[in-house]
Amino acid sequence: MRLIWGFLSGVLFGVGLLLSGMANPAKVLNFLDLFGTWDPSLIFVMGGASVVTFIGYRLVWKRPAPVLDTAFQVPNSRVIDRPLLIGSALFGIGWGIGGFCPGPAWTAVTFGAPGTYVFLGSMLVGIFGGRYLKQNLTATPSAC
Repeated sequence: MRLIWGFLSGVLFGVGLLLSGMANPAKVLNFLDLFGTWDPSLIFVMGGASVVTFIGYRLVWKRPAPVLDTAFQVPNSRVIDRPLLIGSALFGIGWGIGGFCPGPAWTAVTFGAPGTYVFLGSMLVGIFGGRYLKQNLTATPSAC
């Protein structure tokens, strides 16, 4: 049941990205181009998403537990550390250069544009490369 609801949620999210234009990197880049071909329409997409999220959280947190689990899985870290800052910067730079973030990029695969595949390949290299570096370059006590 959890797999079915996860799939349906993903489909709904993807359809929303397609309908809103978030899967079109040109629309996103035009939104970010304040002094050129600025397209403010994504403000309404973000505003609508914020309203839905606000209402959704208010409804969900009234429940003692999620419908398909025994407890809410909420991160408890409030630390702003180097990996968070670097990851946030890379995310913003990637979004500004490519016009994609991960969700819309996966949705845009349906368009078959070569740039989408370049972005996704680069994103996957970054994800798995970052994971590898984090596991293998952590500070360990030296033998000296």
